[in-house]
Amino acid sequence: MNSPEPQPSTPFTLDHERRYFPRYSVHVPIAVNVDGSDFPMRLETTDLSRGGCYIQLLMDLPLGAQIHATLWLDDVPIFVRGRVVTRHPQFGNGIMFLDFEGEGEQLLRRYLEAIIT
Repeated sequence: MNSPEPQPSTPFTLDHERRYFPRYSVHVPIAVNVDGSDFPMRLETTDLSRGGCYIQLLMDLPLGAQIHATLWLDDVPIFVRGRVVTRHPQFGNGIMFLDFEGEGEQLLRRYLEAIIT
């Protein structure tokens, strides 16, 4: 089935699945600042959910690193604080969102709901 709509990313299911929210294969611009760094990395997500995202990087980030990020959803910036929770050397990182500024969480929820309808 060929659908242009992003679909939930579910390559397999594990009994010990830790995700609270479904994730979607969607490319969203993101600027990531590791705490203590003055230079943001400008990237795109490969997966996105209300609880976090995955970013591809050749020089991956260390597990537990605290980050500040800006997601750009339809030209609207969403500011989040997060933590690196998965590390795949020379491939990328999974980021868990910890806090959103302002209405960021509600904007992200509405954005994700719109791509599945």
